[in-house]
Amino acid sequence: MTGALHLTITTPMEIVVDAQVSSVRAEDDSGAFGIWPGHEDYLTTLPVSVMRWHGEDGVPRFCAVRGGLITVTGGDTVAVACREAIPGPDLHRLESRVRDMRALTIETDRQARVEHIRLHASAVRQMMRFLRPDRPGVIDHPPSVTPDGQGRPE
Repeated sequence: MTGALHLTITTPMEIVVDAQVSSVRAEDDSGAFGIWPGHEDYLTTLPVSVMRWHGEDGVPRFCAVRGGLITVTGGDTVAVACREAIPGPDLHRLESRVRDMRALTIETDRQARVEHIRLHASAVRQMMRFLRPDRPGVIDHPPSVTPDGQGRPE
């Protein structure tokens, strides 16, 4: 096929799509974009979304991706590396799957933030315990110095 793109979509475990296509449609955080033969070299991250493309036969094809990276090189090669990819002919079913993936991603991010805050608070409490001046054997804060600058006054 002249004027074609070579599209590959891979996960850490498999090559999900390896095909000659006429165009690709994807989205990043700034919105949706299209890729056609001759496209400039390009690199961007993909959120959880549905990618679309037209195969050599002109039939639209779809693949839900769970985050990833898309690169266009040489105007004819489109490569996607993602955590999870689910190809399928039913756009509505894949869009439903993407909504579920997004909800899972939001919940996972929320749990990570909660854990980060919990660990931070625990570290602050631990530091406060060691910096308390009323406890014997803890760090003297601020340190006491003699007028000659040589340590504790006696």
